[in-house]
Order: sequence, then C-alpha cells, then structure tokens
Amino acid sequence: MRMAKTAVERLPAPGAVPPGGFLGGADALNGALLDSRQRWRDLVTLGSDLAFETDAEGRFVFLAPDPALGWPAGTLLGQPAELLLAEAGTPGCFDPFRPGGPMRRRRAWIKRPDGSAACLSFATAPLLDGSGAMVGCRGVGQDVSEQERREAEVAAALRRGEVLDHILSRMHAEVLAPRMMRATLAPLALATGSEGIAVVDAIGNGVEPTVLHTWGGDQPAILPAALAALAGAEGRPVAAAAQDGRQLLACPAQTRFGEQIGLVLWRAPGGRAWDADDHVLAASAGAIIRMVLEHEAIQREMARQARTDPLTGLLNRRAFMDELARRIDRLEREELPGALLFIDLDNFKSLNDSTGHEQGDEALRATAQVLRGHTRATDLVARLGGDEFALWLDGADEFAAAERAEQLRTAGPAALAHLTQDRSDPLTMSIGIAVRWPGRGEEVEMLLHRADQAMYAVKRAGRGHWRVARAGEGT
Repeated sequence: MRMAKTAVERLPAPGAVPPGGFLGGADALNGALLDSRQRWRDLVTLGSDLAFETDAEGRFVFLAPDPALGWPAGTLLGQPAELLLAEAGTPGCFDPFRPGGPMRRRRAWIKRPDGSAACLSFATAPLLDGSGAMVGCRGVGQDVSEQERREAEVAAALRRGEVLDHILSRMHAEVLAPRMMRATLAPLALATGSEGIAVVDAIGNGVEPTVLHTWGGDQPAILPAALAALAGAEGRPVAAAAQDGRQLLACPAQTRFGEQIGLVLWRAPGGRAWDADDHVLAASAGAIIRMVLEHEAIQREMARQARTDPLTGLLNRRAFMDELARRIDRLEREELPGALLFIDLDNFKSLNDSTGHEQGDEALRATAQVLRGHTRATDLVARLGGDEFALWLDGADEFAAAERAEQLRTAGPAALAHLTQDRSDPLTMSIGIAVRWPGRGEEVEMLLHRADQAMYAVKRAGRGHWRVARAGEGT
C-alpha cells in the first residue's frame, strides 16, 4: 500500500484564534464546524478500536486511532477500505465500509498486519450529499474477538451436545450391539463431514489389527497411517494424512476389559483439515463407542455362557442339539454322512461319591480336554449332563467313527489315571456310535436313541469299549 496523508487531518485547535483577529461571520461558522468535527473524532477515538470515514469510491479519508488494529494509519489513507476485509470475495461477505443505510452491531472480520484477523462490531452510517447520493461512509468498530471466540465455543459445545444427544437417543432405541454401533457412526460421520469411519481392535497387542465396524463407502487404504497415528496418540485424538491424501483423525481408547481400540475418521482428498471442535466431538463419540463395544463384549459373553457348559467350556445340551440339527440339514443337502458318538465316563459316580465333588469336577474337565484333543475344528463337542458327553463328526462314516472311538477308548483312561491311581475302579469310557446316512429320512431323535442304546449295550457288556449301532437297531 502506498503512503498517503496523515491519519488525522490537521485542524485548528478548539478555540484557537486565527492570525489577524477573532473568528466571525462565515469564518466563525466554518471554525465551529471544524471544532465540532474534531470533537467527534476525539470522542470516537476514545470509545472505539476503529473509527473511519470513506469517500464515494470507498477509500479511507480518515482513520483512527493511529495505529488502528496494528496498521499505521498513514499506510491506509487513500486505499480501498475493502482491503481490510478478511473474508473479501466470499459469498455473503458483509462490507461495513459500504453500508446500504445506517446499521449497528454488525460483525465483520478485519485483517491485522501480522496475518491474523480481528472480529469487530460495527456501527456505520452513509454520508449523503444534498441530493441524497452517498458520497462516503462514517463508522466505528469495537473489537469483539474474545467475545466472538467465547460465543463460538459455546455454540460449538451446543452443537456437540446436540450431536451426542442424537447419537445417544438413536443408540438407546437399539438392542443389538451392531445396530447400536451403526446408530452411533452414521450421525458422527454427518456431523464431522467424514467420508468414512472405522473402529479398529487389537491396537498394540502384538497381533494383526482387526476392523470391527465401518461406516461409509469402500474403505480406503488408511489402516497403516491410522495405526501409526494411534501409536503416538497418547490418549488424545491425532490428525494425520494417508498416502492417498485423505485427512485422518485417530482417537485411541481402552475398554474396561483392557482392549485397546481406535476410532478412525477420514475425509476425502482435498477436504478441510480437522479443527479443535472435530477433536472434541470425536473424543466424546469415542467414549460412546467404547461403551457400545463393552456392551457387545457382554452380549458375546452372555451368548457364550448360554451355549456353554460352565465347568468344561464345552457346548451344553441345548446348544449341541441346535447345532446338530443345522449340521444334519446341511449334510443332507450335500449328500454326506455324519457320525454321532455318545460317551459315558465309567466309574465316575463312585469316584465322585468317595473323594468329593472337587475330584469329580477335575475328572470332567480332564475328559473334556481329551475330547478336544481328538476332534477337528469342524466337529461338535458337548457335555450333555453329569458324566455324559457327545461328539458329532461331519462327513464321518462307520469306519471313521470307530477309529475315533478307539482313540478315545485308549487315550481317556491314560489321561485320567492320576485321579484313580490308588483305586481298583479306573475311569474308562463307554462309547456308542450311530451313523446317519443322507436320503434315508432318519429323524434326529432316532439317531440320538440309537447312539444312546449302543452306549448302554457297551456298559452292559463290561464297559470301556465302543459299539456301532446299525441302522434299524434300537427301534
């Protein structure tokens, strides 16, 4: 900007007598006007952070105080006033230096010499000539930057509160954890302008991280950058950038069960950077997501307990029967057989009655361990109750089932020998086998009955052996 005349025009001091005598006539009137104008300028200078006048072209002809908002007044006089507008050129930008009429308490952001901006509350009025045409503008501005900042913080807090209230209301309307998570992530993405969100598990546990939940379109390759950001987050949200230019915001958290998790939000390439309000909102939402994950873990544990025998950790009777029906339906479609083994622990009642329930429980747990060690991941293993157990072998015929039964018949007593080493009645296994063939229409109840009858036939024959029930036996 070029140099111009001084900020405050040089006027005769109030009450000064010009050379040659007293003021009178037109001179007296002009002197009074000049004196009045000077007093106005002195007053607004004392009571405002910026006082100005512009001409018909919108150029400064008066500016006070000197300096004004850090600007030396002499550098601005004669310059277009709109050069001070921090938001010049943006749609809807308010220009206090060209008002359409008198106005008060309108705010605008003004540039400072150091590149920062100040928010001023303006009171301005146009200067009109005798015909009513605007020939300039006069106004004052008060720096309300701190007030604007506080109001913005309050408004941001209210917006965050509204978003969180909305998330909680939607989440409380759901029961299942996956739906609760969707009810949380969708509003969060909308409020933060996120292209997508991911909830990541197993952070820093020495295992491969797992994406538990996602929202948005196709997940970009953000995981490496997100994990790197989470590793250095130290409990607070951290902004980072992916290789494809996406802006990431990573928020670490820990559930009450000790699980290290991370909430990752991303914006499309070229999107705006994450601001402080985004950080606060993401951290608050992270606490809700942590609660949802804890709820999900509790639901998983409840479901596991509902299907699991608490002593051995094997499937219980109900879970075994439900899964057995599904397996048989699938094998029927695939035209494959399956084998059911009923296993009874011989001499268990004698051990339990003579040595106590603690020894008996140990025998049941050891039996479960033997069964696990001789089954595949696709097999079903269950404790039906008391000392009775069951196996289901997908795709197994009579020969495969008999081979498995023989392994258990020998491995079982060896694994349980330490519990009965001073007794004459060792723990052995009596095993009944029933194979179901596809296309014959055998119901589950008949299959169970055949295996049960084969097991009791072994016990009547002396125990510690296995027997295969032929189709049609036990009817």
